[in-house]
Amino acid sequence: MKLLDTLHRWTGGLIGLILALLGLSGAILVHRDAWIMLPHASDARVTDPAAIGAAVERMMADPDHLPRSILFATDSFGLNRLTFGKGAGAYADQAGAIVTRWDSQWQRPELWLFDFHHHLFAGDTGETVIGVAALCGLFFVISGVILWWRTRRTFEVRLWPRRMSRPAIVRHHRDLGVIMTPLLAMALFTGAVFVFRPVASLLLGPGTSAELKAASKSPKPLEAKLAAKPDWPDMVRAAHARFPEAELRSIGLPRGDSGLIAFRMRQPEEWLPNGRTMVWFAADTGAVAGSRDFRAMTPRVKAYNMFYPLHAAKVGGLPYRIVMTLTGLALAMLGSLAVWSFWFRGGRRSTMPKRAVWR
Repeated sequence: MKLLDTLHRWTGGLIGLILALLGLSGAILVHRDAWIMLPHASDARVTDPAAIGAAVERMMADPDHLPRSILFATDSFGLNRLTFGKGAGAYADQAGAIVTRWDSQWQRPELWLFDFHHHLFAGDTGETVIGVAALCGLFFVISGVILWWRTRRTFEVRLWPRRMSRPAIVRHHRDLGVIMTPLLAMALFTGAVFVFRPVASLLLGPGTSAELKAASKSPKPLEAKLAAKPDWPDMVRAAHARFPEAELRSIGLPRGDSGLIAFRMRQPEEWLPNGRTMVWFAADTGAVAGSRDFRAMTPRVKAYNMFYPLHAAKVGGLPYRIVMTLTGLALAMLGSLAVWSFWFRGGRRSTMPKRAVWR
């Protein structure tokens, strides 16, 4: 038990600040759609395929400044987002008119905050660090419950420590951690899964990674270059004809030499905000080159696709967003106070009698 206590304290002292910042940024991002104040941001989502097709044609009208992708408006955010190269982008209303542009993600707080939460501003390296931090967080949750059990009779619900002394902080840390254990475990587990996909096998069983890989396959690349004037309205109609109940979520231009235009769609039963239903079109002719139906995926793949909506509070409406906000704030408090008490309040060693130590 002493070894577990030491590991818990030292690991928390070293990694707690990262978890605190991830918790705080996540709590802010949960409400991202509400704090982006731009014209037409509160517009109702357009569902008419003809109107969507016309808007796409307008947004793709300039061949010298084609967006790499378009992310369409949702029920909670009424603007389309265009992505260009090197961090540039724009928001457009649902008729295709540009509302605002930016040349760098640093000009849009929702973009750099998202990049921090997912990559720590460090690309793949930062993503790996986040995955390791999430796994450490799971260790904190499990070991914290084990260590709390010895002192369960002194359990007390408090939003803030009684005083800023190490014993009071440790006691508050212990009790708050136990209260938030289920939500913290869920948030940390789903965060680790996004970085280290094999972790999903711990919950969904062996073979999950292979099923996920098979479910994400695209059609074979085509030797086709993007047409000078693709018939965007016709492709939008074809996508909706293939999946009449689905909403169009994004359009991506060909990546590398794939020769495929990717339409991503979301069917009513999908929790994932942008769905996993796909229709691909030949870049030169606009003919349908393949499709993928979410309803035909295996149960484990469908379950995996629920992780992100749970993590980012994309289901459950405002009540669940509040729950995940509290989870993020709790993680921020647990991580920051753990680091502060460890480094500045003598947490590396204690001169207190063993019976008075609340670990």
